[in-house]
Amino acid sequence: MTSSPAPTQAAEAARELRSLVGRLRRRFIELSDNQELTPSQTALLSRLAKHGPASPGALAAAERVRPQSLGATLGVLDERGLVRRDPDPTDGRRQVISLSEDGRAFVEGRREAGQEWLTHALQERLTRAELTTVTDVLALLDRTLLDDAPADAPATDGPAEAARP
Repeated sequence: MTSSPAPTQAAEAARELRSLVGRLRRRFIELSDNQELTPSQTALLSRLAKHGPASPGALAAAERVRPQSLGATLGVLDERGLVRRDPDPTDGRRQVISLSEDGRAFVEGRREAGQEWLTHALQERLTRAELTTVTDVLALLDRTLLDDAPADAPATDGPAEAARP
């Protein structure tokens, strides 16, 4: 039987991990060309890329914003040609929002910039053994921290997604 870490040890690890993820996320944001989009607009594009088309109401709930706020965000993205609005196939009165080709290219470009930087940093700064350790730790974190998220919780950009802005 293995012993559990002391509460102070777990708290210190949590602080360090949180700080690291924050710094990593900021670095990814620095590396990407946001084309003058706001964080809310880029988050919505990322959500559509990850989860696929959705109704405005579902998007507002998932992003935890009022439908009116989402409407303004969607208006900008629509005006810039980054999203499409199509009739809902089951209810023609409703709309389904999806990424346009330009929107998909925007999201992919952001992801590629972050992926290239992180790949280069890991390759240049770590030994093979250290990289293996990092990979093992990521698997542990995934198993330990992310598997306990409630099934109905909105998806967030956790450590695995942070690596793909």
